[in-house]
Amino acid sequence: MNDNKKLSEKFLEVLKHEGVVSITSWGVDVHVANTWNSYLVITDDQRILIPAYGFRKTEKNVNVNNTVKITLGTKEVIGHNNYQGTGFLVDGTARYISEGDEFNFMKEKFSFLTRVLEITVESAKQML
Repeated sequence: MNDNKKLSEKFLEVLKHEGVVSITSWGVDVHVANTWNSYLVITDDQRILIPAYGFRKTEKNVNVNNTVKITLGTKEVIGHNNYQGTGFLVDGTARYISEGDEFNFMKEKFSFLTRVLEITVESAKQML
């Protein structure tokens, strides 16, 4: 893996299979929101873009504390020690995008969104 890349090939392989994504934020209150692997878009510089329609409590938390944790996985990708399935824990910082090129790109892919949740990845650790 390139030293500048925080998202491994295994992580990208997981995104090719459906699974649930949990986004944990804290600031006002601890909150967990969910979405799907297939909704995550990885930018060239390895930020994660997520279409947001709801995520109002997450947004309130991010406005106070932009640190988030994301978990995701699938049983369709072999993990450590030939384990049936793998998952990741991502630590990062978040912000919301409501205009501009990336917003427009995401709006074309996911017409339901009202904002885009952008995660700048600090680390992505394979857990299984």
